[in-house]
Amino acid sequence: MALNLTAVQDVAEALLGCACAALQGAASQVEGQPGCPCRSCLVPGTPAWDSCDDPCNMSPDGGAGGQLTVNVSRLYSSTEFPTVDRTLPPTQARGRTMCAAPPATAVELVVTLLRCAPSFDEGGCPPSCEALGEAARILHTDMVVVRNALECCLPDSGEQRRGRVVFVGESRAIGPQGGCVGLEQRVIVALPGCLCPQEGTP
Repeated sequence: MALNLTAVQDVAEALLGCACAALQGAASQVEGQPGCPCRSCLVPGTPAWDSCDDPCNMSPDGGAGGQLTVNVSRLYSSTEFPTVDRTLPPTQARGRTMCAAPPATAVELVVTLLRCAPSFDEGGCPPSCEALGEAARILHTDMVVVRNALECCLPDSGEQRRGRVVFVGESRAIGPQGGCVGLEQRVIVALPGCLCPQEGTP
């Protein structure tokens, strides 16, 4: 068994869509909660903290500030999902070169959401407790919203009859750094396999 060539990209796109839709929905349910950032994208590798301000206010359409990204952390074999395999499959251990995939190939993805962090004012005074408390409230809500999106939306986003197999991992606060504060949420998804070319040939 092998992987569909677009399997990783399909999961990444679905994850970004689920997270963005959930954030937008939360904005309509929780007063003062910003929605999905207008800067929302898939990125190669670790995301750069390019934007946590409000670039959308520069456009007529407006929109929420911040930055939402999804990136792939690793791709690995997993006999007992989501655990990483540490031994070779029997066919490879005997020196045979067969395209035999393990029971599951897993991809670990990272959702990173950045918002503006309260900072010193023009007089050099630190942010007020009220400003810090509001930023904390937004972050705490964002953490729950993104995690809920992974638990509720992502499993149903695939074409598999039983849905995607998903393991929601660690969520942690990141920053403040460079005026940004936010969250990093990890998730592992089992990828469906397909026949290798030689297996599909009579």
